[in-house]
Amino acid sequence: MSPIRLLAIVLIVPGLLVAQEARPKPAAASYTTETDLFYHEGPAAEKAGDYQRSQCRLDLYFPENRPGFATVIWLHGGGLIGGRRAFPQLKDKELGLVAVSYRLSPQAEFPAFLEDAAAATAWTLRHIAERGGDPTKVFLAGHSAGGYLAAMVGMDPRWLAAHGLSHRQLAGLILVSAQVTTHFEVKKLLGDTGPELRPIIDRHAPLYHASKDLPPICLITGDRKIEYKNRVEENDLLATSLRNLGHPAVEFHEMGGLDHGMSRHGAWILIPGFIKKTAGRNLPPAPAP
Repeated sequence: MSPIRLLAIVLIVPGLLVAQEARPKPAAASYTTETDLFYHEGPAAEKAGDYQRSQCRLDLYFPENRPGFATVIWLHGGGLIGGRRAFPQLKDKELGLVAVSYRLSPQAEFPAFLEDAAAATAWTLRHIAERGGDPTKVFLAGHSAGGYLAAMVGMDPRWLAAHGLSHRQLAGLILVSAQVTTHFEVKKLLGDTGPELRPIIDRHAPLYHASKDLPPICLITGDRKIEYKNRVEENDLLATSLRNLGHPAVEFHEMGGLDHGMSRHGAWILIPGFIKKTAGRNLPPAPAP
């Protein structure tokens, strides 16, 4: 290398370094929370009774200075008979988070919990843009019974069609240890008296609605050795069925060493990567398990 070229590099490179250091860093994301919002709208809201008005609430957490953010709707578990809403452990990830409560059995009749899950999803699709979010980047997610509800609303078109919306408007489904055969409680409510672990795949089962034309799907379970019985195998069947039907975007993760309850904690590690891949947004690092 000639002395002239070497001198040019020595002179130019420090200038580049100074210029890079002088660039202002983007402001840290700041977040706001809204709580206890009633999510039924229209005629359903007008006819709502006391239990529906008290139970059908959501909490919302979102970044104020990250326009176009993606949003995760989270449906809690509890066998459709219990549980309470809570944000998934995805705070400070430049995501909007929606924590949903829904009517439970036996206080409400079937299919109230499915109607509620659909209503909360419709509310988010219609109102997240008012908070700066992108309604084309809404992910529907849940654990256990909440995963079952998310799967039904995201795979069976009738639930969102009741709100004039399509399940295909969702950016993706994130199902964590979800029952994808007909849920135990649903079977019982519809009069089935067979053993709990005898699977039924009817129109109340996400598996029944497997199709190539669904949103991207991420299936997460615990370890089949310690998970809820049948849970890993039926999720594996759903993933295999979707792929064989030609679905182009299916992930299946079995998390070794995690049981049914702990599977959602492992999910916090995987979910940001799925959203980044699907919605094209870079997110801060996943939290430690």
